[in-house]
Amino acid sequence: MLKNFIKEFKTFALKGNVLDMAIGIIIGANFSKIVDSLVKDILMPPLGMLLGKVDFSDLKISMGSEPDVVTINYGVFFNTVISFAIVAFAVFLLVKAINKLKAKEAKDEAKAAPAPATKKCPYCCMDVDVKAKKCPYCTSALKK
Repeated sequence: MLKNFIKEFKTFALKGNVLDMAIGIIIGANFSKIVDSLVKDILMPPLGMLLGKVDFSDLKISMGSEPDVVTINYGVFFNTVISFAIVAFAVFLLVKAINKLKAKEAKDEAKAAPAPATKKCPYCCMDVDVKAKKCPYCTSALKK
């Protein structure tokens, strides 16, 4: 019973879809780190300088005056929203490029498909050469 369970799990885990998904998750997590760094280290410092030398990660609302007070860190949230927008835009561009490639492949396949060599006789439903004017099986006149 345990052997069957392990065998079934191994079959599941080694399927192409599962491996592709795992690779996507790993790459996505690392891409997220890159985007986070882009926002925090490259985009936000000049934006903060333009808005009066504001560091967005330091923007917060204090819920009291004691040193260990609860804060609402809306600056960190702002950084996260910008990171999300960048990731969403990158995914949009990626999907758009993939759809364009798929459309080109479908168009190329449609061009490459040869014209059919036969057609069906509308009367006896037999396959007849496309150039035939009469069906050789039922002798009916065929339309072009």
